[in-house]
Parts: sequence; C-alpha cells; structure tokens
Amino acid sequence: MNFLKTNFLGLLVCLTIAVPSYFLGKLIPIIGGPVFAILIGMFVCLIWKDQGKASAGIKFTSKKILQYAVILLGFGLNLNVVLKTGAQSLPIIVTTIATSLIVSYLICRFMKLPTKMCTLIGVGSSICGGSAIAATAPVINANDEEVAQAISVVFFFNVLAALIFPSLGDYLGMTHDGEAFGIFAGTAVNDTSSVTAAASTWDSMFSLGHETLDKAVTVKLTRTLAIIPIVLSLSFIFARKHDLNMEQSSKKIKLFKLVPSFIIMFILASIITTVCVYFGMDVSYFRPFKELSIFFIVMAMAAIGLNCNLFKLIRTGAKPIFLGTCCWVGITVVCLLLQKHLGLW
Repeated sequence: MNFLKTNFLGLLVCLTIAVPSYFLGKLIPIIGGPVFAILIGMFVCLIWKDQGKASAGIKFTSKKILQYAVILLGFGLNLNVVLKTGAQSLPIIVTTIATSLIVSYLICRFMKLPTKMCTLIGVGSSICGGSAIAATAPVINANDEEVAQAISVVFFFNVLAALIFPSLGDYLGMTHDGEAFGIFAGTAVNDTSSVTAAASTWDSMFSLGHETLDKAVTVKLTRTLAIIPIVLSLSFIFARKHDLNMEQSSKKIKLFKLVPSFIIMFILASIITTVCVYFGMDVSYFRPFKELSIFFIVMAMAAIGLNCNLFKLIRTGAKPIFLGTCCWVGITVVCLLLQKHLGLW
C-alpha cells in the first residue's frame, strides 16, 4: 500500500507517455517507441519543472522498471548465446573502456581539471553510466556535487546516443541484422537505458523482432562486469595516494553491490530458458515476456526523458561537457574501427 501511495502518480505519468509512444513506434518504426518516449518526456520536462509527488514514481520507473525489462529479456535467450556474444565482444569492450579512461586521464592532466570529476566521467562513460559512477564515488571520496556533475554529463550523451546511433549505423552501411549494431550499441553506449533504446529502435527500423536487443543487452551486461576490476584498482590507487591501509580502503568497497542484482537475474532467466529448450520447450513460449520487456523499456525511456533537464546540464559547465564529448567520441570511433577491422560490418 505504501509503495502505491509513494509511486502511483509517477508511474501513471510514465504510463501515460509510454502507451502512445509504444503505438507510435509500431506505426513509425524508423523512429521507434523508446525514442518517442524520450522526446515526449523531455518536452514535458521543459514545462513541468516541479514534479512534486510524481518524482518518486518517475525515479522508480527509470531505474527499477528498466531493470525488470532487462530481466525479462533473459527469458527466451539461450545461455550458449549469452556466452558466445560475451566472448565475441570482449576485445571491443576492453579496448573501448581503456580508450575512455586514457582520454579522461590525458584531458585531466593537460586541462588541469579536477581529478575526481574526470575519474567519474571517464568511468561512467566507459562502463555503465550512473551505476559505475555510484560504485566509484565512495572509493575516491567524491562529493555529491561531483557525482551530480558527472551523472548529468554522462546522462546527456546517453540520450544523444539513443537518438542518433540508429541513423548513424544505417548511414555507415551496417548490415540490417542484429549482429553489428547490437555489438555497437552494447559497447559504444554507456548506460543500459540508452543501449536498450538504441537497439529497440534498430529492431523497429528493420523488423528484426528482438534480435538486436538481445545482442546489445548481452554485450552491455558483459561490459558492466568491468565495474569490479576498475573499482578495485581505483581503491588501491586511492589508498596508496592517501596513505590508507588496505583495511581502511576495503571499507569503502561493498563487493556484493558491484554487480547489480538484475544482471544475476538476467543470467538466471537465461538459464531457465536454456534448460527448458533442452527439454523440448519451444522458445516461442517466452515471446510474451519479450513484448512486455519492450513496453517496460518504452516506459523507462519516458521516465528518462522526464529527468532530462537541459538547463541543468548547461549549468554544469563547458569543461565537463567537453570531457564527456571527448570520451563519447573516442569510444564511438574506436568501437566502429575495431568492428570494421574484425569484419563485423
């Protein structure tokens, strides 16, 4: 009862945007439901500045509903496919993460930017947006202002990627299947929400069902696991720099929180599917889960749009935005070049 009292209004607002967006996406697949939802949400955000009691439900939708969507994607996805996709994309994942971290380090040094802010933007751009920033912040003792600044910058490029990457992929001549663009979206887009939006749009553009979405989310969740070594390394570096012993440093890390629970649930859903298919169940039985997942994604994108305050981003300042731009462009270019070199498109 308390849950409904707290979240009902925000859920209703997101649902009100999601329903027409979902059907508009069916009518105009070249744009897709998620993009319609983001754009409508951003427009509403411009005129509805005080969300009041709706803010809790909007936040719940952007985080939890999106995670439920990812879990549902696991149903109908054979675990063998998950393992194969993760291994196939690993070289690109490692290279793009390294690119973002190196770019942020060099810009930090040459432009004399605050080290903690650069670290947060570099990690957020390279791994999984807000989740990576949240996991890294306590390790390097970043304050709330630095965290908010980094999240605002990374969030802006999330939305930008969701809006332009499908058209970019088509312009560059990517094959009209889920393979190449799925890997591109999963490695070049830094947040799960935008990965799912971009992949869903590509599926809509070429009537691929859930092919690209399955590929992109699997790649993205493989990439998310990089939080563990990155945060552990930063903890060690911070401990040495500030003369902390390992016991003091380890208190800042909660290992069980480094891997989001929805990733574990996604893998479990894939295991259930794998076992069921092995014993003769047709994978089509899992199709309703996929459709519900797509609607949840559209609903989450509405919440993302409602949280996208462009004026707040502008107030963040030019230097953090420049850093975010460099990381984003670096990751995108390296990802495309590697895919081309490996013959993936």
